[in-house]
Amino acid sequence: MTSTAAVPDGSRPGQAVAPEQGSRHRPEPPPSAAAMRRALRRARDGVTLDVTEAAILLAARGEDLADLCASAARVRDAGLASLGRPGVVTYSPKVFIPLTRLCRDRCHYCTFATVPHRLPAPYLTVDEVLDIARAGAAAGCAEALFTLGDRPEDRWPAAREWLDAHGYDSTLGYLRAVAIAVLEETGLLPHLNPGVLSWSELARLKPVAPSMGMMLETTATRLWSTPGGAHYGSPDKEPAVRLRVLADAGRLSIPFTTGLLLGIGETAVERAETIFALRGLAREYGSVQEVIVQNFRAKDDTAMRGEPDVGAEELAAAVAVTRLVLGPRMRVQAPPNLVDTAECALLLSAGLDDWGGVSPVTPDHVNPERPWPDLDVLREVTEAAGFTLRPRLTVHPTHLDEPWIDPRLSGHVAALAGPDGLLAEDARAAGLPWQEPDGGLGNSGRTDLHTAVDTEGRHSATRSDFDSVYGDWAGLREQVRAAGTGVDGIYGTGTRAGAGAAEAVAPAAGEETTEDTAPAGTVVPAGTAAGGGVPSEDGSEETTATTATTATTGTTGGARGAIIRAEPEVLAALRRASTDPAGLTDAEALTLFGATGAALEELCGLADALRAQTVGDDVTYVVNRNINFTNVCYTGCRFCAFAQRRADADAYTLSLDEVGSRARDAWSVGATEVCVQGGIHPDLPGTAYFELAREIKKQAPGLHLHAFSPMEVANGVARTGLSTLEWLTAAREAGVDTIPGTAAEILDDEVRWVLTKGKLPTAAWVEVVTTAHRVGLRSSATMMYGHVDTPAHWVAHLRLLRRIQEETGGFTEFVALPFVHHSSPIYLAGVARPGPTVQENRAVHAMARILLHGAIDNIQCSWVKLGTEGCVQVLAGGVNDLGGTLMEETISRMAGSQHGSRRSIAELEEVAQAAGRPARQRTTTYGVVSAERLGTARGDAARTMLTVVT
Repeated sequence: MTSTAAVPDGSRPGQAVAPEQGSRHRPEPPPSAAAMRRALRRARDGVTLDVTEAAILLAARGEDLADLCASAARVRDAGLASLGRPGVVTYSPKVFIPLTRLCRDRCHYCTFATVPHRLPAPYLTVDEVLDIARAGAAAGCAEALFTLGDRPEDRWPAAREWLDAHGYDSTLGYLRAVAIAVLEETGLLPHLNPGVLSWSELARLKPVAPSMGMMLETTATRLWSTPGGAHYGSPDKEPAVRLRVLADAGRLSIPFTTGLLLGIGETAVERAETIFALRGLAREYGSVQEVIVQNFRAKDDTAMRGEPDVGAEELAAAVAVTRLVLGPRMRVQAPPNLVDTAECALLLSAGLDDWGGVSPVTPDHVNPERPWPDLDVLREVTEAAGFTLRPRLTVHPTHLDEPWIDPRLSGHVAALAGPDGLLAEDARAAGLPWQEPDGGLGNSGRTDLHTAVDTEGRHSATRSDFDSVYGDWAGLREQVRAAGTGVDGIYGTGTRAGAGAAEAVAPAAGEETTEDTAPAGTVVPAGTAAGGGVPSEDGSEETTATTATTATTGTTGGARGAIIRAEPEVLAALRRASTDPAGLTDAEALTLFGATGAALEELCGLADALRAQTVGDDVTYVVNRNINFTNVCYTGCRFCAFAQRRADADAYTLSLDEVGSRARDAWSVGATEVCVQGGIHPDLPGTAYFELAREIKKQAPGLHLHAFSPMEVANGVARTGLSTLEWLTAAREAGVDTIPGTAAEILDDEVRWVLTKGKLPTAAWVEVVTTAHRVGLRSSATMMYGHVDTPAHWVAHLRLLRRIQEETGGFTEFVALPFVHHSSPIYLAGVARPGPTVQENRAVHAMARILLHGAIDNIQCSWVKLGTEGCVQVLAGGVNDLGGTLMEETISRMAGSQHGSRRSIAELEEVAQAAGRPARQRTTTYGVVSAERLGTARGDAARTMLTVVT
């Protein structure tokens, strides 16, 4: 992140004041006295500071520093008062466990990382870890701080050999195991600092640690990319990578500690930008529980041993600015062992309210030359400044409930927490079992929702934590508005959003162009004014001829408004589609996604010809039942109206017996498949998915079990500690036959992080799906469109699915899923647009047939989302499958779908008849259905079970 504001001397940040290559500490010109006065006055007045003002205030010294500190202290005091603990400064009594001092990075100031021959062994053993933890518990500690180098096995053969010899797949796998051992044997709460992690790795570690941490250190990329920089040669210190880790931790609701490191060569503006980056993350996710402001101390035997230490006044100014920028609710700390005892009072005056971890047992292995202050001394210093010193847990009181703490840790945390969330006065750590919470799958809540949703509807318009679970709505609205997508247009969100826009030609000034008036062959991109949809009386969308607007450019370079492409370009794209459909370029595909009028009819005709050539004229369907076993979920998908909190009026969970009974009933009326998916319920054990599969197969052995989305697989992997391959193999052994390719939405992370706070990223989705295919579990493939996405995203999504299919051959079908907006949080919050238009629905299904030709044969439409008329339209444009009877459908109905929750065989066949095509019942994998199943599905019991609901 780089500010574009001017620094005090008028130069651009990172330019005139940046150190030259190889120089770390070129002196910066001080701000003018006038600039300092203005910034101090704004701080006193409580005005929100910008990066330039923060950089100026970082230079405050003497009387200016005293003025700055007074402003920061007022903000700190207000925050403590609002928490009900005025004047309380905290610390965490901990032990420091250096699990391994090997690291793949080469930070030029670090003495913690070393080489294998200087260590007795690459890792501490489990017994050595427990000895340290037991000593801490005996001394009254509550935290076990695990510090270790980043992925040492990637650099050091000795580390890889040790892990192999002890049966661990990775350093992180070993860390997970020893964290559980500490919980069970000592009761200390692990705080994990393993460095850079992926989303999946963070999810794997969340169940074993109440909190985690990683210092951002700096957003100054040049210190990583330039020879001589403090982080040069350290792959894990790239600021963008570290910011991604902090964001992923927020998406997973992990209480996180981070901070900035002062004095490693950054400029004042870069230091200020780092603080603002932390503020942005804290506001977006709420997961940053504390920010450390740490001063550089030069160490012998390092490349930076000759660099000057950061002085107490410089550190105090940084603490004060951090407090002012991050506000009263953030806990701000500085390590008390990195300053002299007499200087601690200065830090307290600067707005500090936490001393971080202090150990009465172990040294600071990162700064071994700086011993921890004696706790009695730290208490005296704190009290002399007018504060009370209190011990706390590794996780702060603001993060003690759901979704922050995994249920398997709640007992450990509760055993040490006092009424105010700090460490209880008489608490002593003692080992407790680390196990699944009591309960699991049992009937609770609104278990009749699968039928009542059609008769009674929802009991509440939104879930009870609407204002908090999804993150910062205001920030999202601004992000999407600036991009020109979502409710404000279509181009802009994501790296591919503006693709093709450069070739667009706007209509002449004052000229109006609509879908109705544009000449044949003219293309108006989907989602623009010309293709704009409005809800019809039944809640579906109808395309209207709306006046087009002149193209404008958003902040990301995308164009908005009606965009007209020349007719030859359309004709060329249609010719390519007819002769080489899989060979369409991205530009040609984007052109066709926007086809209207005669061009759209031609496009759908081409797609339908490919359909007939590939799979014939039969319109297929499966007799199946959906079973959504719970809607309790804390993932925070912003498009989802299905998810509820435990106590919400519409929340429910089904017992194993109930799930088995519904599967048995489905078999009795002729079903060949049951589709099982549910919310990510925090109380469900990691084995719940396997138990569900076994129960269904027990009750109905002949049913094909199509179960568990990639998000559920990722959740199972995190909860069990198994690898993705191991988990999917176990699921197959338990009875799973195929998996739904849902949770895909749009496979572009920039769009995904608008749609959802915590769902798995694109890479994780791809890993789950491709691994499933390798172990013999085929899957569907899906795309949800019409929210904050663009045609460019659709092209990229379909291209990715095709590449996967060419690699694995595991997709059975592609299902296009129009966004149902009515009760969707992201629509209610004014971020997403109200679903796709009729033109977009037709174009998406047709283009799916064309772009996936030769790879995925079956293109399915969703009658739940499109309704009968919509299905008939797309059946004329490349679609060959109607999905299933469903018997119950809750997810789309909770979002406001107007098309019912079940369809009879007769009604599905009527849809095919309306399209002028024959209908044929199929199996999940598009095979032939047995005569017994065909007969049972058409018996009296089936007609009763499969009531037509419109």
